[in-house]
Amino acid sequence: MIAYRDFEAFTCECRLAVADPEVLEPALARVQETLAAVDAACSRFREDSELSMLERAGGGEASPLLVSLVRAALGVAERSGGTVVPTLGRELAVLGYGPAGGSFRFADDGGASLSGSAEYGSVSLVTQRELPAESWRGVRLDGSVLTVPAGVALDLGASAKALAADLCARQVSERWGTSVLVSLGGDIATAGPEAWEVRVQDLPDDPTTQVRLVGGWALATSSTQKRRWSSGSMQFHHILDPWTSLPAEPVWRSVSVAAPDCVGANMASTGAIVRGDRALSWLREFGCPARLVRHDGGVLELNGWPAAERV
Repeated sequence: MIAYRDFEAFTCECRLAVADPEVLEPALARVQETLAAVDAACSRFREDSELSMLERAGGGEASPLLVSLVRAALGVAERSGGTVVPTLGRELAVLGYGPAGGSFRFADDGGASLSGSAEYGSVSLVTQRELPAESWRGVRLDGSVLTVPAGVALDLGASAKALAADLCARQVSERWGTSVLVSLGGDIATAGPEAWEVRVQDLPDDPTTQVRLVGGWALATSSTQKRRWSSGSMQFHHILDPWTSLPAEPVWRSVSVAAPDCVGANMASTGAIVRGDRALSWLREFGCPARLVRHDGGVLELNGWPAAERV
């Protein structure tokens, strides 16, 4: 009998489900402890996070947890060919998403300013720095010593949440010997032999499908319809194109990918959003099952993703 508990973390709706109801409460406590540690290590929304303090200090010795989070983010940047990178923190804040509170210029004259019309497709983000698609290569981990290039702010966001889901699922399964599913917003990780029935849908009016997720596999959904905000007359979403430092064109409402781990699934789903029309060949090469919902609501299934019945 499956037991589950819903909770909130990282400003996301989350769920822990286990095959053994007797371990639900201690497993939930362990999951929440791990998520709190990840938040304290790398949140860019907290001035007291380890990452924020290291950036203010110009780098330094990082904890084992932060090292693993940064290493995962750099691995994602490498695997995605610079499509999904951790060096967009300043650009997100310039656009009004984060600690800058909507301000379009940093007090330290970081060289970034925003101009343009209400449609972000015609907005120009002017910067004197290297584009995030390349600046991530300047982030260094020498053992446990983290170095971040001047003018760069890390946002580990997507990869950190995905890695947290992987960590939590593995910890619960190893500690209590139960099959487990951990859902952190659009990131789902599982561990143990049992398969899970998962409903895949972004917004309530979007196309929906039900899939069977093999135990030990993961599923990630990235969306241009959630985490949206306004700055003045301009509308934005949170997935930025690291070659333009602006929100990716919303060719896809959402992209879902199943993969052996959540970090890989999230890399592929986020990268597909960024690549837009160029995503299909890239996902086919990646090889994992994928489902893309077009801006007009049409659905594409790739690499063996089960076709839903069309109504």
